Amino acid sequence: MNNKVILSIITAVALIVGALWLSSSNVSTIQAAKDAQVVDLKDGDSYTLTASYVTKEIAGKEQRMLAYNSMIPGPTVRVQQGASVTINFKNNTDLPALLHSHGVRMDNAFDGAQTSQKEIPPGGSFAYKLKFQDAGVFWYHPHVAEVYEQPLGLYGAFVVQPKDTNYYPPANSEQVLFLSDLPVNNGNIALTKDGKDKVLMGHYGNVMLVNGQEDYTLNAKIEEVIQLDVINAANVRPYNFAIAGVKLKLVGGDNGAYEKAAWQDSVILAPSERAIVDVMFTKSGTYEIQNKTPNKTYALGSVAVSDGSAQPSYADQFNVLQSNASVTQSIDSFRSYFDKAPDKKIVLSVDFSGMMAGHMSSMSGGMGAMHMGASDDGIEWDDSEGMMQMMNAMATVDETKWKITDAATGKSNMDIDWTLKQGQPVKIEIYNDPNSPHPMQHPIHFHGQRFLVVSRNGVKQTNLVWKDTTLVKSGETVDIVLDPSNPGTWMAHCHISEHLQSGMMFTYKVQ
Repeated sequence: MNNKVILSIITAVALIVGALWLSSSNVSTIQAAKDAQVVDLKDGDSYTLTASYVTKEIAGKEQRMLAYNSMIPGPTVRVQQGASVTINFKNNTDLPALLHSHGVRMDNAFDGAQTSQKEIPPGGSFAYKLKFQDAGVFWYHPHVAEVYEQPLGLYGAFVVQPKDTNYYPPANSEQVLFLSDLPVNNGNIALTKDGKDKVLMGHYGNVMLVNGQEDYTLNAKIEEVIQLDVINAANVRPYNFAIAGVKLKLVGGDNGAYEKAAWQDSVILAPSERAIVDVMFTKSGTYEIQNKTPNKTYALGSVAVSDGSAQPSYADQFNVLQSNASVTQSIDSFRSYFDKAPDKKIVLSVDFSGMMAGHMSSMSGGMGAMHMGASDDGIEWDDSEGMMQMMNAMATVDETKWKITDAATGKSNMDIDWTLKQGQPVKIEIYNDPNSPHPMQHPIHFHGQRFLVVSRNGVKQTNLVWKDTTLVKSGETVDIVLDPSNPGTWMAHCHISEHLQSGMMFTYKVQ
């Protein structure tokens, strides 16, 4: 049986399973999804967040989706820096659930990961007590079955407003933009509940969404300065975010502001990374929101700019690249660690077994790594046509093992047993092995802590921002300095959902 026949059989089975699942529930009895609303919470407030099924039209067909409080994206929860709130989570789905508040340095018991609590069963609930120490844009999403649950709509934002009103440059308005995608075949969403397929490259969707919409439009006025909080909620797809004909003023990243604002034509975001950019339009008209890859520019949505100037005017401040002294000061005590030898080294790679090992060997012809699909910049921007797409369709968690390996001990994934000391910075070298059987990019995320990316391939980074996730390209070496400020047992993992599903994670203790 040749590869094309195998691929056809796998595709047919997936479509039949998807159709049966869709028909098993009368979508007309489920509430239609709503757009996200902003919810303002004060210190000490409680808020109920419920996961449930909704319907939404995708690719011209009404689909059964998932949502928090019937919204896709979920509610934008806005709090002040330093506030503590309680999120009362309810699981009104037929799936296990966990609510992970990504990037938030909360107490360990409320991390919403497998290392801190048991899965919440259907009908179950849990009260998450969250402390928002850092200004910035964070987000919440599942941490079980996320290959399936997250792309169907379970994602939402935390916007943490800084205590210092001058922390960011002034803006007339603020808007969260979630970037995501969905794989659709013959009108049906091609995802399986167990999330065990397409583990090699992940589910690259062929339907692009901004805030859950295929035709998203943001309205603006001439000279209105808009702060865009851009979040990549895709399973695997990296985005090179741009707005046609407009310069982006990059002011912040994962966990707050940069040391200095910078002009960018576009901003690369791996899954779970965030960018805070200011934009201003000097002429009326329609501006295309884009994902600009080396091979193709995807239209994601648009900005419709109308006549009439915004008030008050921040045009003069927009044209200045401000420095942020408070960010620089927060980093100063860590600078002595930038040039030291790494305390820890990890290597990213993949192993195959069974049929996958045989197929990959025959495809490579004994010549080593499979580079098909990756561009020269070390990023697989999309799933490639032909052979690699076929291999991705056949790759399951049983035969495809993505790995994080501790270079010092040779231990991989959950066998790694780091113990770090609270308040003692740790320099970690992350190397993405280009000679792996299938090298591709990995966004590496550390739960419960923040870190600084201090060098890439030996090149020092000169404009720093606190982060919780960093993209490591194929063949790249990235040095970070981790701030282990938060005690407990935490996860670190690749934030490509399918790679996490295949075991690309480890735990570490902060004591």
